[in-house]
Amino acid sequence: MAHTERRDAPGLPDFSLLKRLARDQLIFLLEQLPGKKDLFIDADLMSPLDRIANVTILKQHEVDKLYKVELKPIASSSDQLCFLIRPRIQTVKWISDLVNSDKVAGRFRRYKIIFTPQKFYACETVLEEQGVYGDVTTDEWNFYILPLDDDILSLELPEFFRDNFLEGDQRWVTTAGSALHLLQSVYGSFSKVYGIGRCAKMVYESWRELMEEGEQRTRQPEFAKVFLIDRDVDFVTPLCSQVVYEGLVDDIFRIKCGSVEFGPDVTSSDKSIKVMLNSQDKVFNEIRNEHFSNVFGFLSQKAKNLQTAYDKRRGMDIQQMKAFVADELKGLKQEHRLLSLHIGASESMMKKKTKQDFQDLLKTEHSLLEGFEIRECITHIEEHINRQVSMIDSLRLLCLLSITENGLLSKDYKSLKAQYLQSYGIDHLLTFANLRQLGLLEEQQAGETLTVMESKVGKLVTDKTVGKLTDAFSSLAKKSNFRALSKRLALVPKSGEEYDLRVPRDMAYVFSGAYIPLSCKLIEQVLERDGWTGLEEVTRMLNGQEFAVTGGSSSSDARNKTDAQRIVLVMFLGGCTFSEISALRFLGRERGCRFIVVTTAITNSARLLEALLENGA
Repeated sequence: MAHTERRDAPGLPDFSLLKRLARDQLIFLLEQLPGKKDLFIDADLMSPLDRIANVTILKQHEVDKLYKVELKPIASSSDQLCFLIRPRIQTVKWISDLVNSDKVAGRFRRYKIIFTPQKFYACETVLEEQGVYGDVTTDEWNFYILPLDDDILSLELPEFFRDNFLEGDQRWVTTAGSALHLLQSVYGSFSKVYGIGRCAKMVYESWRELMEEGEQRTRQPEFAKVFLIDRDVDFVTPLCSQVVYEGLVDDIFRIKCGSVEFGPDVTSSDKSIKVMLNSQDKVFNEIRNEHFSNVFGFLSQKAKNLQTAYDKRRGMDIQQMKAFVADELKGLKQEHRLLSLHIGASESMMKKKTKQDFQDLLKTEHSLLEGFEIRECITHIEEHINRQVSMIDSLRLLCLLSITENGLLSKDYKSLKAQYLQSYGIDHLLTFANLRQLGLLEEQQAGETLTVMESKVGKLVTDKTVGKLTDAFSSLAKKSNFRALSKRLALVPKSGEEYDLRVPRDMAYVFSGAYIPLSCKLIEQVLERDGWTGLEEVTRMLNGQEFAVTGGSSSSDARNKTDAQRIVLVMFLGGCTFSEISALRFLGRERGCRFIVVTTAITNSARLLEALLENGA
């Protein structure tokens, strides 16, 4: 049965305003270079730009030709070149080379670089070093947030995860802070801010500084609570196979910037079709959060209903037929087209999903989450690696094994690592180093445990100091503590219990009843308690860095039932999966509230691990 919103659910703010603001600013920046110009766009900006200002709008503002930035000599004959780019040193060097080669050729052109979402000092330094600083004009397009749907906003910064969590490069922290500041400026102040994670704390501080610097305007907020969460607080969730419809579509077809390209196997023709996946697609909107096992039954019923609607034409007189054509036919045809596509997509996914490999994969994942038959799981992972079924899936299972078991036994780690390198290439030694650094794939260390170390330190220093040192050791250890967290928060339902996926009882349905996403459970618990009180043991196991702050707007008890108080903004720093979005939608329906998800990018197991691959990706 398709999930439906409660009648008393609060309405969501209109985020189309963010698109209009971004478009108006871009048009203003383009008009700063009057006359015809050629526009060079970073490849990963093309899809977001199409959602904000399509080719027609750009042409109306004297953009002659559009090119993708490809870091090679250009064919443009225009006297004015405009570059819309991410602030990347490699791209800035390429532009500098173009300017210098024009100088050598004695050609005069005007150059404008528009950095988005912001300009970094390092990029200006490169222009200076290359001797072209005076030849180009630079600007910023403060395009922080792209609304992908009514309740999903994205910064479209997939590099945020690797840069921040692996490289320790915090340059995007101010971007995330600026995104929150923009939301607050447009939609009103937040009354409560909760967060967990080192990056979340920095983003909050960055946003607070912008708030203090800016003009304080009091207006009725459209949402009152904000939750900031780091991706490294919960790595288990993005490493699990997605089984809700939207998540499966993303895993198999790759949803990019809110749209997906279905190939001939889905369209039943020789053409591929690009489809927007959002709440405007009525068929998709009813199945997006459903467990995949329920989707076919729903689509089948939908097809029958559609046929019944078409059959109404029989026996109509001319006047009735005219009204039918004017009022209903167009909508029915559109629904028929979308229904055909989603049936095609479901059939294509079913072929992959029902394969024995996929079933064995899910069984292994569930065993790892429950902590059962670990030796059998290791055997399955070895078979997976040695058959070279999938490089990413093999790595994903290894990481899931490591996190759920708090590291691998030394002999298992060495054996599995050797087999993986033999199957997929010695280049992945660096990948293993990256995974180890993030605590995703670790070898259990022999010798003294963290507890022994703490007790020794305790004999030398006061209790207060040992507490601080314990926190420091915990932070360095990067222990997952998954089993203890799972037990404390009841993340894994008791085995043997029947779970009806047609009528889900909790958020575990997004993983076939086997696991409630840790990130979503934390959000639920904090909102229920209005803070972290009572969750001290949980936060200690997650290495702390939690906070709860009362914001600038008044939040009296009398206003606690207003719509704004029942809308919660959740910002995922480092990426968010469609499974988590579906789980939060379910939680919202259960509690009569709504969640708005803001993420640095949409992620899944493949994207997460691809960001960590080295030399062999």
